[in-house]
Amino acid sequence: MMTFILASLVLIMIPGPDQALITKSALMGGRRAGLMTMLGGALGLSVHATAAAFGLSAVLLASANAFTAMKIVGAVYLVWMGVQALRAAARSRREGRDGAEAPAERAVLRRAAALRQGFLSNALNPKVALFFVTFLPQFLDPARTAWVQAMSLSAVFAVLYVAWFGLYISAIDRLGRFLRRPRVKARIERVTGALLLAFAVRLATAHQG
Repeated sequence: MMTFILASLVLIMIPGPDQALITKSALMGGRRAGLMTMLGGALGLSVHATAAAFGLSAVLLASANAFTAMKIVGAVYLVWMGVQALRAAARSRREGRDGAEAPAERAVLRRAAALRQGFLSNALNPKVALFFVTFLPQFLDPARTAWVQAMSLSAVFAVLYVAWFGLYISAIDRLGRFLRRPRVKARIERVTGALLLAFAVRLATAHQG
């Protein structure tokens, strides 16, 4: 179990779409929005974890057409989110020049959409399905019921995911006053947008194997 926990933590801490989206949500909507995006991401992971436990992910990944369709939809979604982040960066840059504050309504809307953003980011990503299909079996005991073990390990992974990103969001919240300065926020949003576009390209060019 300890080997699984350590391996999971390393994988969770590697920068990816989840971190980019959570950073964007926490900056634009505050701690609550960041937590909602994190919860959405965990729910998206649970979809693939459950499917992997019952063998559904293996069926999906065995179909080239299904895999291609899913990765294209996921890539398009990441492109859309990346463009949104770049547009937000442009707004923040204008606010920095004009000395104006962002409207409070924008943060409320961002929190309302945060859960959906996190969920779709993982639920539409076939690489997440591939991860659970290839990663979890390495830690299963052949003498015990496979799907029960898979669900248990997936639950542990979800707890680690929430714990790590909970700490990450708390750090952003503590530095919130500095990070939400229009010029600083614009830079972070620019980097976030570029990363999301890069992740979209990587997903679009991913292979099943």
